[in-house]
Amino acid sequence: METVFDTAHLPGPDRVEAWIETAALALVRTDFILLDPDTFGARLNAAALGAVQVTEMSYGPLHSRRTPRLIRQSDPEQYQIAYIRRGFQGIEQIRRQALLSPGELVLYDSSHPFDATVGAGQGVARSVLLQFPKQLLPLPAAKVAGLLAETLPGTHGVGRLFAQFLSTLADDHMTYTQRDAARLGNTALDLATAVLAHRLDGDQAPSLSAPGVLFLRITSHIEQHLHAPDLQPATIAAVHGISLRYLHRIFQKNGVSVSAYIKRRRLERCRRDLADPGLSHLTVHSIGSRWGFPRPADFTRAFRDAVGVPPTHYRARYAPPCSRPARSQARTP
Repeated sequence: METVFDTAHLPGPDRVEAWIETAALALVRTDFILLDPDTFGARLNAAALGAVQVTEMSYGPLHSRRTPRLIRQSDPEQYQIAYIRRGFQGIEQIRRQALLSPGELVLYDSSHPFDATVGAGQGVARSVLLQFPKQLLPLPAAKVAGLLAETLPGTHGVGRLFAQFLSTLADDHMTYTQRDAARLGNTALDLATAVLAHRLDGDQAPSLSAPGVLFLRITSHIEQHLHAPDLQPATIAAVHGISLRYLHRIFQKNGVSVSAYIKRRRLERCRRDLADPGLSHLTVHSIGSRWGFPRPADFTRAFRDAVGVPPTHYRARYAPPCSRPARSQARTP
C-alpha cells in the first residue's frame, strides 16, 4: 500500500483541491463541501489487490455528494464497503439513511447518487474502504440493492472477521508481496460476500469459498493467542475441529506455512513494540517473551534474520533523541 495523499505535505491553500482530485482518482468522483476548509486535513492510502482495492482514509468534517451528473460523466460500476474505525458518519442512498458508529459497516453503489457526511465537531474520522467491480459479487443485484446504505454489524460473527481483515490489511500493508495481493483480494471478496449473504439469507452463503472464510477464522484466533507459548499447528487444528493436514493445506493455498505465519506475526508485534516509546521501560527480551519468544538468543536470531539488524539496534532507531546515549568524545592525550 502506498501513500497516495497526505495534507501534511502540502501548503494550506492547496489542500482542498488536491484532496478532491486524489479522492476522485482513488475512489469515485464526488462534490465536496468541507465544513472547516481552513483547518481541513486528510490522508489516503490505497492498494490494489488484483481486481479489488482497499483504501484507508482519515479526514476532517466534510459533506460528500455523488450526483446524477457525476455518474453520467463517469461510473466505474463498483460496490464499496466501508468499515468505520473512528468517528460518526452518515450516508444516504436510494432513499435509505444510515448513521454509522465505529465498528459498523455499510455498502454503497457507485451507480446511484449518494450523500455522505462527517459532522463538524467530531474531529478526525477514519475508515477502511473495500471497492470492487459489481460483476464480481456472486449475489443477485436486485437483492444486494436492498442492502445499500444499511448498517451492517462489524463487531460479531462474520462481520467481525471482515472488519478485522480490513484492519489488518490497512495496518500491515508493508508486509505483503505482489503474490500476496492477488490472494488477499480473493479472500476480501469472499468475506465481503459472506457478510452480505449472511444478511440476505441468514447463515446460508452457498457461493462462498469455505476454506477462505476458515482461513480468516484461524488467523483471527492466531492474532488473539500470539502470546501463548503453546500456539502450535496441532493445537490450532484441534481448536477448529480440523485435521492437521487440512490446516496445512489451507495455509499452503494462501502461500505460507502455519509456523511461518505465526512467526511473522509475532515478529511484527515485536517490531511495533520496540518502536513504541511508551514501552521503553520494557527490556528488549521481555518484549520478545511477551510475543512468544521466551529464549533471548532465539528472539535475537529470529529478529535479525527477518529485519536485518538485532532488536537492540532496531529499538535505538526509534528512541527519542533525549534518551539516546550521548557519544563519548575522544580526548587527545
